[in-house]
Formats: sequence, structure tokens, C-alpha cells
Amino acid sequence: MVERVRAGVGMRETAREFGVSLSVVQRWVRHATGRRLDRVDWRDRTRAGVRPNNRTARRVEMLVVTLREQLAKTSALGEYGAEAVHAALLARGDGKPPSVRTIGRIIERSGVLDAQRRERRDAPPLGWYLPEVATRRAELDSFDTVSGLVLAGGVEVVVLNGISLHGGLVTSWPEHSITAELTASLLVKHWSQFGLPRYAQFDNGNIFVGSNRYTDVVGRVMRTCLLLGVIPVFAPPREPGFQAAVESFNGRWQAKVWHRFERISLFELLEHSDRYIAAMRRRNLLRIERAPARSPIPTDVVLDLQAHPRGEVIFIRRTDDQGVLSVLGRPFLIDPLWTQRLVRAEVDLDTSIIRFFALRRRDPANQPLLAEHPYSLPIRRFAPVHHD
Repeated sequence: MVERVRAGVGMRETAREFGVSLSVVQRWVRHATGRRLDRVDWRDRTRAGVRPNNRTARRVEMLVVTLREQLAKTSALGEYGAEAVHAALLARGDGKPPSVRTIGRIIERSGVLDAQRRERRDAPPLGWYLPEVATRRAELDSFDTVSGLVLAGGVEVVVLNGISLHGGLVTSWPEHSITAELTASLLVKHWSQFGLPRYAQFDNGNIFVGSNRYTDVVGRVMRTCLLLGVIPVFAPPREPGFQAAVESFNGRWQAKVWHRFERISLFELLEHSDRYIAAMRRRNLLRIERAPARSPIPTDVVLDLQAHPRGEVIFIRRTDDQGVLSVLGRPFLIDPLWTQRLVRAEVDLDTSIIRFFALRRRDPANQPLLAEHPYSLPIRRFAPVHHD
């Protein structure tokens, strides 16, 4: 390349001829400047491994790492980060120590943080634990309550909020109290207007799941969903993320409605809430239209709560240390090797079988069947209690 350039060929043309970049030609021409070609050292020497002149001395780097290890074992505060090491170096009085930032870089390149570095993974798709929802073939409505709100005069208010996972279709009902009977009627009212989702998700409160005093309880809300052909889904207790959509909406509702206006009466609160809900639906109109289709409520449906429940109920649960979990108040052995792991339990009331599927956030598409257990819901009269 240098010979061609010295023969009068342009650098750009030489670069095209040899299939390299212009900077490569320029570097080698510069490298051979003022010397005969047979006296030039053409070896490509890398700078990798060359220690910069301004790098902290090796002795100081070793001291930083050693002090960090000592502080991790002996510090009364349990602190052994860059600031703690800097303070320890100052206390030693060995001259001016490196800055906190430099100490942090020394610790990082020493490799002691490698095992602690958090591995970032892509978030699973919305509704990943339900294959139909994850692939946008079905819609899921999430519902939750907001309590602890007090109007002027000490009047308590409870709000039942709902939002669809894909469409962002919101709804909100502030009331003096939310019961299972009221919840069921509000769901029917909402779905009569906007259509039925494939799934309706709740937490494990008595309002939604029914009384927890007995086994095999199918509460009013659950029965209403089953009669309408909606599959009720119950999120695992004390597990973040599953109800994130409705919990986030709870926060927005409180910020945009509850905290913005004086709460003089429930009637005024309803007006503010209805106006906010209408505005949210207008904003999300395109998203709602693009969401999975919702089916209309059958005109001949009879909400006979005394009818024996049919259909499917889903519980998302986590196994214990022995691979056992509880569904409808009954323990089931899933897998001794699948401990402290998430499981989707599909209770098929028509075939009297519960199927248990493995769930993993890092591999949401792989949900193998772990176990099947026979289960028959006892036939008995539905007797709602005061907290159902």
C-alpha cells in the first residue's frame, strides 16, 4: 500500500484497491514516513496490555482490594464500598489516597464485583403466565380495591377499580363499601356495556375468592364469572407484578381524582371519577379497538348462583419447600424438585381434573405440565356469608 502511494496513486484509490479503509492506508504511510521501505518494521503492534502512565500504582490497587476484603469482615457498619475504603485509606495516613471514583474503578476492574452483577433480562410479555393472553389471542380484565379513603366528616370510601391488560379499558366505582354481591353486579354492568373478556383476574380477598374458612369454596364473584363464560384467575399472594396493571391504575386514580379535589361527598367524588374514566377511555380508544375481541353477554344467560359451577378456574400459586401448594383450601403435591416455584393450576370443573403447569419468568414460553390430580367440587347449596 505504501509503495503504491509513493508511486503516485491516491490514498483513497489505494484503499479501494486493497479493500481497506482510508485510515489504514494513512496509518501505514505515516508509519513509513522518511524511511526506505526495506528498513521499516511492518509488524502490527497492539497497545493492549500497555499500562497507562497515569494509572494508579499496583501497590495502591492491591491495598484497595485488601482493605475492601477486611472491611467486609470487620466493619461495624457493614460498609465496604468505595467511600468506606477511601475513609480507611485516609485513616491510615499513607499519603493522599485515590479519589472515591478511582477506588470504585479499581474495585470494578479487580473482578470482585463480577459475581454480584445483576443480570438484566427482557421482561416477559404481558400476561405471560396465560398463553392466550401473552399471544394477544384473549383479553384479561384485572380488578382490585382501594381502601383507607376517608371523606369529609370521617365517611369511609372503598373504590373498585378495573383495567384491561391489552386495551387499557378502565372502570372505577367508588362506594361506601364493596361487597361480593355489589362486585358481581358491577362486573355484569361493565361487561354488558363493553363485552366479556376471556379472563378476569383478582387478588385473593374474600370479596373475590369467597370465604377462606372452609375448603372447596366458590364465591359469588367466581360463580358469576363462570356463569358468563369468563375464566376467573387469582394472582398469587404477596407476589409483585401479576396485578401491576390495576395497581398502577389505582395509583393514577388516587393522584388524578382523589388528591386533586376536595372530597365533600360521595356524589361529588363519583362525578370527578366518572369524568376521569371517560377521558381515559377516549385517550385509549385506539388501543381499546386494537385489543383482542370481547364477546357480548348472551341474551339468554341465567345467573343462577345455586347452579353447580362449571367451566375453569385458574390459580397462580407458588410451591413450598416440599413442592406442595394449596388450591381451594386443599394441598396438592406438584413436584419435589419444583420447590418455591410458580405454578399455574387449572381447575377443570367439567372433567374434575386440576392440571399444574410450571411457570418461569425467564422462560415464559416454556410451561410444561408438572402434574395432574383428580378433583371434584362437592355439590352443595351456595350460602353466601356477610363478608362474601
